[in-house]
Amino acid sequence: MVDKSIIIIRKIVDYIDKLDNYTKTTEKSSFITDTILAEACVFNLLQIGELAGKISDEYKLLYSCLPWHNMRGLRNRIVHDYENVDSEMIFDIVKKDLINLRDQLQELLTKIPQEGDQTP
Repeated sequence: MVDKSIIIIRKIVDYIDKLDNYTKTTEKSSFITDTILAEACVFNLLQIGELAGKISDEYKLLYSCLPWHNMRGLRNRIVHDYENVDSEMIFDIVKKDLINLRDQLQELLTKIPQEGDQTP
């Protein structure tokens, strides 16, 4: 059986991939004026934050170098103050922070025994 946190981490990576795909060719000025794209990105960031809150405390401690708290914090900020979400900040998070986060999560997944792996 696959650990619940591994499934969650895979889902977070999938959301990051979606965000990267949505914004691959987008410039900041276009992003700011494209409310549909911005809202789609905000939704996916909300999902990431929600999932980060479901990661087990064990994983959060073992992989404390990852920004679990920041992911959850962004979700809370969006949910509780949606009207004041800054599109430029969202764009910067999507274009700068998430690619690094994706790489870190992918690295983490290579270190964790996956379903079907034999343990000694």
